[in-house]
Amino acid sequence: MRRAMAALAAVPLIFFAAACGSSDAGANGNPASPTAAAAGQLKVTGAVGAKPTVTFPSGAPATKSSVEVINPGTGPAVKSGDKLIVNLTVYNWDGKQNALQGSSYDTKQPETIPVDQQIPKVLQDGFAQVKHGGRLLAVLAADSGQPPQQGQQAQPTKVFVIDVVKAAPKPLAAATGKETGDSIKGVKVVNPGGDKAPVLTTKTDEKAPKDLVVKTVIQGKGDKVQPTNTIVAHYTGKIWGTDKEFDSSWTKGQPATFPLNQVVQGWQKGLAGVPVGSRVVMSIPPELGYGAQEQQGIPANSTLVFVVDVLAAY
Repeated sequence: MRRAMAALAAVPLIFFAAACGSSDAGANGNPASPTAAAAGQLKVTGAVGAKPTVTFPSGAPATKSSVEVINPGTGPAVKSGDKLIVNLTVYNWDGKQNALQGSSYDTKQPETIPVDQQIPKVLQDGFAQVKHGGRLLAVLAADSGQPPQQGQQAQPTKVFVIDVVKAAPKPLAAATGKETGDSIKGVKVVNPGGDKAPVLTTKTDEKAPKDLVVKTVIQGKGDKVQPTNTIVAHYTGKIWGTDKEFDSSWTKGQPATFPLNQVVQGWQKGLAGVPVGSRVVMSIPPELGYGAQEQQGIPANSTLVFVVDVLAAY
């Protein structure tokens, strides 16, 4: 699962890599006053809901972070603690090429950003000024994060155009629904009930299935997962026949969030069409998992077994 999570789009990670820094936003909550070399000199064209274009001024990039409301939006207000579904377009502002780094409008895969203290202060201030359907222009310079350590190269100033789509749905705490009594031969799943983690046992003399096998343990009643959805899930992963656990979101204390189309094929094929609220157990053959390469303690050509609670999909 760690390999799968590493495939997540890198753009939001820029937010999390930056510590809470200074902001140009005023204390009265009004839009930030752009400095001469920051947001005020950037021009954003294009309608909200479509990929924007940023035109840069000549000269050196900004050295101070700032944020500007391009469109305040007309939907519900953004609240602290929200997890927002957003479309991001990102540029490197180096004063030379000012190259486009990527856009979720190109990948057709919006990102999810928590509005909390994990993101730089300048972005917290910006989100406090927009509603759903709004657009922010944010400049993240060196003052928005920790200085680079010795030997590390400083990150270039980043420019983000952020279109707020909506708040992500609140995920369930665990699977909820009717137990089916179904399982995979040689695999045992115990459902303790409530919000407690299921117990997965994969110690067996049975031969591992050659193909992907997916069985519903608890039948949820939510919308069916679509191949392009972002998923919130609790899971435990073990190796067939050994009962060796190699990963578990339950152990980490929080569910995982990931685009379904960016994880291993066994998850993509196994979870598509599963109703939210369901608990499924999956046996994933090597060719749909990690293949012939050893992965963080998982031997090459391992058959993987996961028990997965689908908590949300959007």
